[in-house]
Amino acid sequence: MSGKSVYLEDKWLNMFRGTAFTAPTNMYVALLTTNPTDDTGTALVEVSGGAYARQVIASTTAGWTAPAPVSGGSGTTPEQIMNAALITFPTPTANWGTVIGIALYDALTAGNLMWWSSITSQVINTGVVASFAINALNVTDD
Repeated sequence: MSGKSVYLEDKWLNMFRGTAFTAPTNMYVALLTTNPTDDTGTALVEVSGGAYARQVIASTTAGWTAPAPVSGGSGTTPEQIMNAALITFPTPTANWGTVIGIALYDALTAGNLMWWSSITSQVINTGVVASFAINALNVTDD
């Protein structure tokens, strides 16, 4: 995925100051019709209506693969994790539009943007089921 939100970056940096950060119990995958920037969601538009709901990934070893190093172009080895199970959204009862990004939140509704990424655009209309295969959501920190 493309990047951490400013919210998550602030939480990480404040740990150096002794401010504890409690990891979310679950992460929630959202579909986006506009992509955010790394800030707290500027210009972000999430799909809504037509039976849409964010999908949960438990913050457990059953939800995510173990961190693993990957080859980096600059010689570094950033860490990555991926979804460990199939993620399937409800069947749309109305057109959701053109989905161009995904985001991870710490809540089913509202909540804090944690991570986001652009994806190959897909038109999701009535009856078209959106899903992500195992290991399709790849979160890399470099």
